[in-house]
Amino acid sequence: MNTNCIQDRRAFLKSAAALAALAAWPMGCATQHAALPSAPLATRKKKPGLVRGAFFYPPAQLVLDGKCEDSWAPQHWFTWPGNQFQPEQQQAKFTERLHQMTAGLDLTLKMNAQAIHTDAAIQAFLQEVEQSKPEALLLVNFWNSFSPKLKPILAAFKGPIIVYQPVGANHQLPPEFLRTAPRVQYIHSIENWEALERGLRAVHTKVQLAQSRMLRVSGRLEREADDSEPFFSLPIHGIPAAHFNKLFDELTVTDEDRALARSVRRRALSVTDLEEKAFLDAVRAHTAVGKLLERHQADAIAIECLFLKHRKPCLSFALNNGRLVPCGCENDLNATLTLMFGASLFGRGGFQHNPEFDTEHNHYFASHCTCTTKLHGRDQKDAPYHLRSFFHQMPKSLALDVQWPAGETATLVKYQTTKATLDAWRGRIISSPTCPPAGGCATRALVSLDGVADVCSVYAGPHPILYCGDFAKHAKVFAQLYGLDIRTNI
Repeated sequence: MNTNCIQDRRAFLKSAAALAALAAWPMGCATQHAALPSAPLATRKKKPGLVRGAFFYPPAQLVLDGKCEDSWAPQHWFTWPGNQFQPEQQQAKFTERLHQMTAGLDLTLKMNAQAIHTDAAIQAFLQEVEQSKPEALLLVNFWNSFSPKLKPILAAFKGPIIVYQPVGANHQLPPEFLRTAPRVQYIHSIENWEALERGLRAVHTKVQLAQSRMLRVSGRLEREADDSEPFFSLPIHGIPAAHFNKLFDELTVTDEDRALARSVRRRALSVTDLEEKAFLDAVRAHTAVGKLLERHQADAIAIECLFLKHRKPCLSFALNNGRLVPCGCENDLNATLTLMFGASLFGRGGFQHNPEFDTEHNHYFASHCTCTTKLHGRDQKDAPYHLRSFFHQMPKSLALDVQWPAGETATLVKYQTTKATLDAWRGRIISSPTCPPAGGCATRALVSLDGVADVCSVYAGPHPILYCGDFAKHAKVFAQLYGLDIRTNI
């Protein structure tokens, strides 16, 4: 996250202007309504991760003089990409684009100013890497015969490595050791900025989550407790649900709360079986969630919410997930980690849901009580929504029925911490089936997954996250760079 955009959390909570901005939450078709100005709650400041990189090619005069360190030197031979590739100009273009990519990420990119073309220079580069201890390496190879020179770097550096080699800078099949190396993203393409950005965003995500903090609110805890998630090295702080209940019960409804409640109701396409108290309880829960995040300096929160009665934070979770402040239902660790993962890697809030399956049509069905309306990103237009009562028990608390855009690409994602696995399935949204005839919960999305012969085979347990957008390649690159097992259809 760009720290220039971060606001002070305490100021946010006390600011009537910010609450008034929340009250402007629009409804209706995403193509007809302006997006809500959506400043996030403040998160803890992150230290940028260092990415060290270098370009690999020889100066033209060195080749002409027969002094290039490759087998073609006696012939004074320009191996592929040939003598008209202009590598110095390509380096300048790549350097500019790479710095543009990392400008909004928690990364500091340091590329060698001079291209590397000798084994001695590679050893000097490795010594500097050993001293600076970067999060990742970025190696851009513009010279066919230099691919073997990268082997010592891959052997010495145990972190993620992004290797970019343009098409035409290799001869015949790409080097197998690069294509199949663990923790290496090998990009062999023509000016594929998207692939480079996927790799850099993966590193950014690992850096961000390692410096983030999750708050878990549980009815099973009697006192506060600390834990951590090992893969992301992410600290987790647990508090009893009684802390949330007490905070909620002490809150009084303010004029700003009432304005937000009126706006949420007025902008809904319809309201089903909800009284005014449900709206006021929903905005009180939103304030309570924000205060807990502030109190514990957390970047994300998971709440054991099913049995909070009228205090359920469904509206708050919808608002916060849209602002890329991940909020997980039912104190589900994997779901909340996946929401944090998607907020950082995809720049999207996701839909935590329970899965169901139309086995006659081989379709995937996602349903739950809360879903962000910011399906296309924090600063984009909102999806239309209905308001319903919570489907499962009294009292009738507020839940959102968000309408997913038919025909758009969706990505089904789940990270599982105990298994070090990642699911990422690409599909297409069919519709948001009405209830009845479909059951489930307030928001419902029907999806066709690309090329999956048996839709039930993608089941990975409760509470995966559905994202609007095509992000399976992002997840696949992350898994490749950091050694996660992945199930995917791309």
